[in-house]
Amino acid sequence: MNLSLTRNFVMLDLETTGLDVAKDRIIEIALIKTTPTGEQSEYCKRVNPTIPISKESAEITGITDEMVATEPTFEQLADEIAAFIGDADLGGYNSNKFDIPVLAEEFLRISHSFKINDRKFIDVQNIFHKMEQRTLAAAYQFYCKEPMENAHNALYDTKVTLDVFKAQLERYPDLAKSIPELADFSRQGNQEWHDFAGRLGKTKDGQVTYNFGKHKGKTVADVAESEPGYFGWMMDADFPLYTKQLLREEMERIKQKRKEKREDENSNLSIEDKLAALQNKFKK
Repeated sequence: MNLSLTRNFVMLDLETTGLDVAKDRIIEIALIKTTPTGEQSEYCKRVNPTIPISKESAEITGITDEMVATEPTFEQLADEIAAFIGDADLGGYNSNKFDIPVLAEEFLRISHSFKINDRKFIDVQNIFHKMEQRTLAAAYQFYCKEPMENAHNALYDTKVTLDVFKAQLERYPDLAKSIPELADFSRQGNQEWHDFAGRLGKTKDGQVTYNFGKHKGKTVADVAESEPGYFGWMMDADFPLYTKQLLREEMERIKQKRKEKREDENSNLSIEDKLAALQNKFKK
């Protein structure tokens, strides 16, 4: 490598049970160590995560729960992983946001003495994004072999974007040709966002969830029961208006369902029960 090393450098990649840095676990770890003299050594192990592998992760990695059931846990491998890495600097692809934080979580979870600080971190994805332009002009040059001559004119930019889109459809024959499929493909990550800001998610059965903070993953309906004031906090806080609009609509839907449930329950009450309920109401 055309690289000046003063100490060992380890490139790493992790396959995990999912994409939550705090909760998900390693199912496979690969490390390639390069010394200052240019020698290289490799370490690769499957890991029993002790928690289920998500369906999405299994589909992407090809690693299933059964395949790692008899593999050693991270705690059993921790000493040899730490010894292989030593005091090396670390690198990977999107590693600053994912792989390195996940590795740190695994060591912290078992109270291991491995220290993640006092070393340098190289994220190859960030180098790629900074060295190769990700602008509309760069896309136009790449796909259409034409330079942009009137950038930041709205109509011109729109025409260029349409030309790039047409070129993408021609360049990639396997790319979906329907708008719904393309919308799904072009969505960032695998998260089913309900709003553009990604503050609200959506379950497969259509329930709106919070997608951040202490209630991440919980449905709005459940949080409305456990912490009614959370909705009011979001309405008063500095969130996008569209997010607030969708959240307000969801709360109205929840209130309507509650009302219908009460009416349904009341319709099944006997005359005596209804009279008792009215008497209690007047007493209050």
